[in-house]
Amino acid sequence: MPMYEGMLPPNPTHVLRFDTDENAARAMADVLGEIFDPVETAVAAFETEEGVWHVEAYFAHSPDEDAVRDLLRIVIGDKADGIVFSALAQKDWVKSSLDGLKPVRAGRFLVHGSHDRHTVKTNDIAIEIDAALAFGTGHHGTTLGCLLALVDELRRRRPLRVLDVGTGTGILALAAARALRQETIAGDIDPVAVEVARDNARLNGAANHIRYYAAPGVRHALADRSRRFDLVFANILAKPLRQLAPAIAGVLSGPGTLVLSGLLARDVPGVLSAYAAQGLRLSRRTDREGWATLVLKRGGVAPRPRKSLQNA
Repeated sequence: MPMYEGMLPPNPTHVLRFDTDENAARAMADVLGEIFDPVETAVAAFETEEGVWHVEAYFAHSPDEDAVRDLLRIVIGDKADGIVFSALAQKDWVKSSLDGLKPVRAGRFLVHGSHDRHTVKTNDIAIEIDAALAFGTGHHGTTLGCLLALVDELRRRRPLRVLDVGTGTGILALAAARALRQETIAGDIDPVAVEVARDNARLNGAANHIRYYAAPGVRHALADRSRRFDLVFANILAKPLRQLAPAIAGVLSGPGTLVLSGLLARDVPGVLSAYAAQGLRLSRRTDREGWATLVLKRGGVAPRPRKSLQNA
C-alpha cells in the first residue's frame, strides 16, 4: 500500500504511473515532490514485487504531460516516453487506495476486509475496513506501527482522551475507541474521508464513541484544546508533521504520549527536531517495511527563547 508525499488532493483528476527500479523510482518521486505544489499533488514510490517499483502521482488538475516527461528525463532518460498519464474518475482512485488490504494484526487488534471475516478469533478486537471513498489505510508498515504503539500504551496505562489527526478511514480511532470504550476525537482535512470514517465507525459498532471533524490538523474546536489529550496519533506525512508540530504539541497533555508515523527513515531527523523544539523527546522508534513510527513524550529540548530568533 503506497504512502503519498504531499497533501492528498481531495478530488484528483489525473494520475501518472510508471514501473522502474528502486533508485529511479525514489529519484522520480523526489523530483516530482520538489517541483509540484504538495497541496495539489501526491507522489508515491513503492515496491510492487521483488525488484519492481511503481511510481504514482495524483494531480488535482490536468498536468502538462510533455513538460513532466521532459522533467523526468534527467532521471530516467528516454524511458520517460513510457510514462502513462490517465484521466481519473473518483471511484477509481479512492477504491484503489483500499483494494488489496490484507489483515493487519497487532496484539488483539485485527484490521481486515469483509472477505477476511473468517480470520477473526474469539478474543480479537476486530476492525472491518473495506474499499470506500477515501485514502486512508496508510502503508501497511505505518498502520501496524501505530497499532503496536497503541498495544504498548494500553499495557502501560489507560488513556482517558485520545485524538487521531489525519484519521483517513479511521483505523486508529476505531482501535482506540473499541479498546477503551470511551470518547475518541478523530479528524481529517478531507471531508470525504471523514464521512467514510463515520461509516466505518457505524459498521464496527463504535459510532457512539467517536466524534469526527473535517479540518486541517487540529484546527477545530473538538481538537484545539490546550493540553487536553493524553494519547495523540498523527499518521500522515513528514512535511505536514513538521508544520503541525506546535499545534499538535499544544494539545498533548503533560504526561501524554504522541505517536507519529508516515515517515521514511530519511524523514525522521527533521521531524524529531521539529518536536524537540516543542519539548518532546523520542521514547521509542520502530521501523517496518521502510517506514518509521515514533513514540514521543515530554522532556526534550525546551523551545528556544525569542531572542535566538533575532540573532539568527
